[in-house]
Amino acid sequence: MDLPRAPRINPSILAADFVNMQAELARIATADFAHVDVMDNHFVPNLTFGPQMVDRIQATSPIPLDVHLMITDPDRWAPEYAEIGAASVTFHLEAAADPVSLARRLRGIGARAGVAIKPGTPVEGLYSVLDEFDQILVMTVEPGFGGQGFMPETMPKLRALADEARRRGSQVWLQVDGGISDATIEQAAAAGADTFVAGSAIYGADDIEAAVTRLRDLARAASLEG
Repeated sequence: MDLPRAPRINPSILAADFVNMQAELARIATADFAHVDVMDNHFVPNLTFGPQMVDRIQATSPIPLDVHLMITDPDRWAPEYAEIGAASVTFHLEAAADPVSLARRLRGIGARAGVAIKPGTPVEGLYSVLDEFDQILVMTVEPGFGGQGFMPETMPKLRALADEARRRGSQVWLQVDGGISDATIEQAAAAGADTFVAGSAIYGADDIEAAVTRLRDLARAASLEG
C-alpha cells in the first residue's frame, strides 16, 4: 500500500490582520503555502483582494501563494495571477467556461492549476480529466465567507474523489477549505485530503507555529489510520 503524502497546511490570510499584512505573513513562515482568497462580490457576496494586492503579498510572503479565485470569468482573469508569480491558482469549476483549457494555460505560465467545487457540485465530472489539474479543492463550506462551520456531508464526495484518483494513479493534490480545525482535520484527512486551508484555527491561536505543527500531526496520523 502506498504511504500517504505529507500533509500541507495553508493558512488563510482572510483571517489575518490586513493592516499588518507583512507581519501576519511572517507569522506563518513554517506553513506550506499562504492561502489567498480572491472574491469579486459577484461569484460570491464578498469583496477581498485584487491583482495589485496579491502582487504585493507575493513580494512580501516568505512562503508560496495558493490563490483561490472565487470570481466570475476566471478564463479571463486567472492567468493574471499566475503571471504575478502565484505558485498555485485555483478557479471554480462552476465559473469557468473551459476548465481544461484554462488549467493548461495556467500550467503554461508556470503555476500549479487547481479547480474548486462548491459543496453541492458533483465531483464525478472531474474523474476523466484529473491529470489536467494539479489540485482539486473540495469546499467544506459555502464559498464567500470565513469562519463558517465544517460541513461533514462533503466527506463522501471527497472520499470518492480520493478513491478515483488512487485508482487512476493520479498525483493530484486534494485540498479542503472551510471550518478546518483541530476538531475536523482528522475527518478530512481520513477521507483523503492532503492539503488543508485553515484560517481562524491558525490566526486565532496564541502560538501560530505550534498550531501549524499540531494540524500537520493530526492530519498525518489520520491519513495513516485512514
